[in-house]
Amino acid sequence: MEEQIRKQLKSIMQQEVVLATGCTEPGAVALCVAKAVETLGFEPTTINIKLSKNVYKNAMGVGIPGTGMIGLPIAVAMAVTHGDSSRGLEVLTLPADQVEEAKQWLANNAGKINIGVKETSDKLYIECNVESGKRKVESGKRKASTATAVISKRHTNFIFIKKDDTVLLDHKIGLFQEQDNDDNPQEDNKQRLELTARMVYDYATTAPLEELQWLLDTVEYNAAASECGLSGMGLHTGEILMEQARGDMVHTVVARTVAASDARMDGCTKPVYSNSGSGNQGITCTLPSYYYGKLKGCTDEQILRALTMNHLMSIYIKRGIGRLSALCGIVNATMGASAALTFLEGGGYEQVCYAMKNMINTIAGMVCDGAKPSCALKMSVGLYSAFVCAELAVHNRVVDQTDGLSESDIDCSIRNLGRLGKEGMNQTDDMILDIMTHKKV
Repeated sequence: MEEQIRKQLKSIMQQEVVLATGCTEPGAVALCVAKAVETLGFEPTTINIKLSKNVYKNAMGVGIPGTGMIGLPIAVAMAVTHGDSSRGLEVLTLPADQVEEAKQWLANNAGKINIGVKETSDKLYIECNVESGKRKVESGKRKASTATAVISKRHTNFIFIKKDDTVLLDHKIGLFQEQDNDDNPQEDNKQRLELTARMVYDYATTAPLEELQWLLDTVEYNAAASECGLSGMGLHTGEILMEQARGDMVHTVVARTVAASDARMDGCTKPVYSNSGSGNQGITCTLPSYYYGKLKGCTDEQILRALTMNHLMSIYIKRGIGRLSALCGIVNATMGASAALTFLEGGGYEQVCYAMKNMINTIAGMVCDGAKPSCALKMSVGLYSAFVCAELAVHNRVVDQTDGLSESDIDCSIRNLGRLGKEGMNQTDDMILDIMTHKKV
């Protein structure tokens, strides 16, 4: 593989595999609020937030780290009282005394927060407009100070910042073109590296090990979240599955992996390494390869290369689907896991492709109905499927090219899945949000 392509692939992974505290959608909203408040320079008297429907649904029912509360209002309060936009997606990591201050602020100021859906073709869009009671004199008239911050395409990608009438940042021009990159909005699409399954496989299996060592950090952090989950958090999915594992290798790997989702969705304060803007995807791209490799007695090199394959294959598949979609991110993440598990079982490139084709015809219809504790259940379904599909693959069994979304070529099959998630499920997205916002609780 050419050195230049290797460097690009490493850069793509480092851009997409990053630390995040709590669910990334509330974290991104808090980040946007923090930036708007910093720009304003005063405590706001009014906070108006507009979100794309995908961000809105992913932020409604998930736990906010260290608070024992769910949803956006407490995340907004934390951003107003102690937000620091320089911390990126770790903006919600606060000590207990500051969390209590945020709770008190929310109790006294909940009426200042207005959150709604913005009609936009951009599936990841966050806009925060804040206003201060502080008044300035302008042309003989007293006028409120205002500030606006907008995030789009990526969870940390600010495209617009304005203080009063002064525009401080404006990257809106050309942003909403149909072919804009989800992975790097500022990159010229003509210069974008077009990934293929073969490219990912070759990089994972041949790149110098020192170039991949940084991925071991993902294991340390994500395994720590797993330990929290095994103590009993969320739906207790991992804890209960572990009790029933009785030494079974597959059951143990699934239990330990989903336990990290239990913790994260329940507001665990430990950060995890995310993938493509999702902590649950990051967990799924890390722990199955690591735990299975260890239990199976694989070498450290095999495990590290499996981690690389899992993460990068998921990134490749997610590119076609889009950063936020009605298609659950567990689909692409567990497809990456099936590829890595097949590799750990001794399968080559052909068998890795078989495993992913099998997965496409197994869980392609799994929808995203928001971030919440039951995400651990979806993760378990995807992982059990990944083990089955990998086992079939190493025995050279693959779905027929006439079946469903599959074609003879793996990249065509992945593109078909991407079309389903990015174009075919838009109406599904609208229906899911309508149901979620009109439930009788």
